[in-house]
Amino acid sequence: MSTVFSSAEQMLNAPGLDLGVTEWLPVTQERVNLFAEATGDQQWIHVDPERAASGPFGGCIAHGYLTLSLANLFMPQLMSIENMAMGVNYGSDRVRFPAAVKVGARVRGRGEVLSAEMVGAAVQFVVRISVEIEGAERPGCVVDTISRYTFNPIAE
Repeated sequence: MSTVFSSAEQMLNAPGLDLGVTEWLPVTQERVNLFAEATGDQQWIHVDPERAASGPFGGCIAHGYLTLSLANLFMPQLMSIENMAMGVNYGSDRVRFPAAVKVGARVRGRGEVLSAEMVGAAVQFVVRISVEIEGAERPGCVVDTISRYTFNPIAE
């Protein structure tokens, strides 16, 4: 169940809010291969299961940037914005990759609202997304996402 925001005021009161977690997502070799093709990063640790089996992780791992990109998949599962005129991705802060995500693992997103402030007519909303790895002590990625949202005027 995602958290729904329908006004700037709701967002401005949200810092500290736990957005919960998403469903588990399997990290498949196919997903890793498609990401490698899209980005040109064909390093053997990601795309050569035979060679990677004798490597430092005992198998292929997802690209760090693939793991980071899952924040974009998880965010709308954690929260939705109603009455929005426009939303834009403004960037990210503090991207970290504490643990490798092995192919075959399952991951999910956990969200927490860090801050919200008005920037002109928009709410700048910072959400920390942790990409948790099932059964692992440390997440595969932690990123503070920055988005800006403007709302339609409320009809009276």
